[in-house]
Amino acid sequence: MECTFCRLIEEGAARWVAYETGACAFLPLDPLAPGHTLVVPTQHYADVFDTPRDVLAATMTLVQRVSGAMRAALDASGVNVLNASGPASEQSVPHLHFHVVPRWADDGISTWPAGRSEHQLAGDPGTRLAEYLAGEQHHRN
Repeated sequence: MECTFCRLIEEGAARWVAYETGACAFLPLDPLAPGHTLVVPTQHYADVFDTPRDVLAATMTLVQRVSGAMRAALDASGVNVLNASGPASEQSVPHLHFHVVPRWADDGISTWPAGRSEHQLAGDPGTRLAEYLAGEQHHRN
């Protein structure tokens, strides 16, 4: 399967905002707001689950830099950073990417979910997550 973002990176066919060793940023074809930017790692990783930590850190560092540029250059008063990872998340392109959407007061859009999940879990999800992460940390040491 050919990856749309890998092809853009290989061909240099995007409207680049930034291009760094580990990550790059470009404008999407159908922006949610003026300056809406996609930040992706330059190498192919499908989602947050298979991206090495150093690559994820480089990508998030560029997300932070792009966010700051939106505030300084576009006079945005905030940003939304959006990511979907995995089949049930509505991920549209199977290459890790973050949408950085500049926001202004009363800009007329909402990027916050309007509904709530109907999925039910047994037990307390917070406790289950904390126990898993504590055990994972213990195995790493």
